[in-house]
Amino acid sequence: MRDARRSCLQLLPLLGLLAALLLPLGVTLAPPAAAAQAAEPVRIMPLGDSITGSPGCWRAVLWNRLQSAGYTDIDFVGTLGPQGCGQPYDGDNEGHGGELVTNVADQNLLPARLAATLPDIVVMHFGTNDVWSSIAPERILAAYNKLVEQMRASNPDMRILVAQIIPMNPSSCTGCAQRVVDFNARIPEWARTTSTSRSPVTVVDQWTGFDTATDTYDGVHPSASGDEKIAARWHPALAALLDTSPGGPGDPGDPGDPGDPGDPGDPPACTAAFRAVSVWQGGYQGEVTVTNTSASAVSGWTATVVPVDGARLTQVWNGTLGTAADGTATVTNTSWNGTLAPGTSASFGFIASAPATAGTPSATVTCTARAASS
Repeated sequence: MRDARRSCLQLLPLLGLLAALLLPLGVTLAPPAAAAQAAEPVRIMPLGDSITGSPGCWRAVLWNRLQSAGYTDIDFVGTLGPQGCGQPYDGDNEGHGGELVTNVADQNLLPARLAATLPDIVVMHFGTNDVWSSIAPERILAAYNKLVEQMRASNPDMRILVAQIIPMNPSSCTGCAQRVVDFNARIPEWARTTSTSRSPVTVVDQWTGFDTATDTYDGVHPSASGDEKIAARWHPALAALLDTSPGGPGDPGDPGDPGDPGDPGDPPACTAAFRAVSVWQGGYQGEVTVTNTSASAVSGWTATVVPVDGARLTQVWNGTLGTAADGTATVTNTSWNGTLAPGTSASFGFIASAPATAGTPSATVTCTARAASS
């Protein structure tokens, strides 16, 4: 291979000679332009406990899904390295086995980890050990608050994805299953009041449709099928954030910096999260929360709901329902809940009918957003 440095050294005397010849004529030779600096990859920190890091193979699945979808300019970061997951991936992470989020907050462990890795986005599934230890949701959410403050001290533009954690049903903790439900129910309102336009907090529902009997190997830690489900839930929410970062597949190429929160040139983007509110024989009540994850205001949104096991939406409030022949439902905002500032959310509820043989209520939900008129 030709030595590029030698070529440059050979070129410099020629440029100097040419400049000397042109100088009497009043012509100056501009130095060769420096090569454009490559954009820094978006740095993503997976943050949590053993579900994230020991080995946390959903990270491998997620990494490869993102790569396949064209999100190649990314860097998973953390002070911990990868563990074997049977496929190549960027395994850096901040998933410390056995950690409680309350201990991380009380002991101020996160700032040093942030300083060492400088993430742009945090993907957080944290609190399982706290729930197992019967720590009250209020205290866990107070720890969340402290961690978010520390993230924003590290990077005022930090974008944060927070999971409603996966179910837990270990044989040694009979109360854990309900405690997870109780804790998860508190997260959307916490996120709504914590999110800002500059540093949005987006909730990702990792609980719905996750079965501890088939998707974990011990009632707590995900199996291969659990890893697939977790990655599938993170992917659209993370892709929506990457689409507003410079160089992402959805980068609109406007003259401003589309990665800067608050840039009005960013296209509107949203995420949708489903949860089951109550269940009965032959049906259930559900709720979908739509969150504006972009830096632009949204003037309206449409959510698509695809329920599993033959369920169908029969009634909706806080939205307008349309149903396709295959059972896919579209719900459009009402006149009063369509406008969403960056980082804010709106919810709609529904009743679904379901066959008697249907399992745990679950649905795939996505959304599209309309930009506010200028």
